[in-house]
Amino acid sequence: MKRGGGKAEEMSTTSVSSAASAADQRRKGTIIYIVYIIAALDITWMFLQFSVTPYLAKKLGFDTLWFGYLQTTVGLIQLIGGPMFGRFADLFGARAALSLACAATTVFFVLLVLANHPVLLFIHKLPTVFMHVLPACQMVVTDLSEPGKRADALSKLGLCFGVGMIAGSTLGGQLNTRYGESFTAGVGAAGSAFSLLLVLIFIPKSTKTEAPKSDTKPENQNKKVFSVREITRLMKYPKVMRIFLIKVAAGLPSGIFQVMFSIIAMEFFKLGPQENGYLMAYFGIVQMVLQGAVIGRLTSRFSEKSLLLLSIGVSACVGVAQAYMQNVLQFCIIVTPMIFSMSMFNIITDTMLTKSVPSSDTGTMLGLCSSVQSLVRTIGPTIGGFLYMNYGVSSIGLSQFFVNIVVFAYLLYRSRMTEGTKDNE
Repeated sequence: MKRGGGKAEEMSTTSVSSAASAADQRRKGTIIYIVYIIAALDITWMFLQFSVTPYLAKKLGFDTLWFGYLQTTVGLIQLIGGPMFGRFADLFGARAALSLACAATTVFFVLLVLANHPVLLFIHKLPTVFMHVLPACQMVVTDLSEPGKRADALSKLGLCFGVGMIAGSTLGGQLNTRYGESFTAGVGAAGSAFSLLLVLIFIPKSTKTEAPKSDTKPENQNKKVFSVREITRLMKYPKVMRIFLIKVAAGLPSGIFQVMFSIIAMEFFKLGPQENGYLMAYFGIVQMVLQGAVIGRLTSRFSEKSLLLLSIGVSACVGVAQAYMQNVLQFCIIVTPMIFSMSMFNIITDTMLTKSVPSSDTGTMLGLCSSVQSLVRTIGPTIGGFLYMNYGVSSIGLSQFFVNIVVFAYLLYRSRMTEGTKDNE
């Protein structure tokens, strides 16, 4: 009887454990879905802002050079804030990080409403030091997803990006055309406040699956948010420095085209706010199709190294196409491989980097990843403005081709060397 009772107790314990595990998975799934909604909303407000800033800057007397300075200011501020924000998320939890990011976005839009002078347009960029909603969403998804499914989970954030791009571009173009820049910025402020409300209601204080090992790792005992030693320590892990340098080198040329696109749309394609909104909505549709039907499936079937090579190779081909495009129709054809290469490259490099560090440091690692985009926004307008003013749009595309070809050749050579070493062993 006792043996039978023992087996029954074991079965009961196993059943309870399985039920608890299933409930925990459902809870994590719910949080991830809420995070996807927050990400889609944030991208909506950001693309709504893209329908305001270039045209407001033009009204306030900004030329291409000064608009480049404005973009550089944002990049520099976020370059400083990205790693700090990631470390803040690791130390204080997901809710605090997302709340800070959404609150900063709300202030950003309020200041944009009030920006009726060139100096105020620069001042309204100051809250961008904490405006890292998408990296914060990546942190939560990274914490709650299994390592083997992380690339797929992160790729779905790209689907949210597409949704937000369509909604924000269309809404921003319509609102700006009908009601002006101030009203459109006010809608962004109200929307960001709503995102903050979702964070406070649904996101738990911490999403880490394991506690930080500060008691066993002396280097983690420093609890300061801005600690250069703690942030740069991650570069000492195997493969991290190499992948990070590849992310910077291969991502810079395509990033330059991105930061210059608003100028290219206005001056090269001669698009107004409404037409630009429609074009960005088209980008969003392409992004959604690629993220929903292509990229997720590829990440589950092929190795990360193969997909990294593919994304860089496609990016090189896109550079050639950009160099010879003449009109919007040709650019619309280029958009599909362009978005595919950028999305795949960012997902794969972010996944590889977060897998290379302990789970307690994934927030800081993603903060460093976001700083790459900030670096592009810091130096990109200066480089892009110089190339565009002196050599035209084609020079930006050709630089993308040459840089990516070099990185592609390096990775291919390294891959063959690695295979050769294994064969000799």
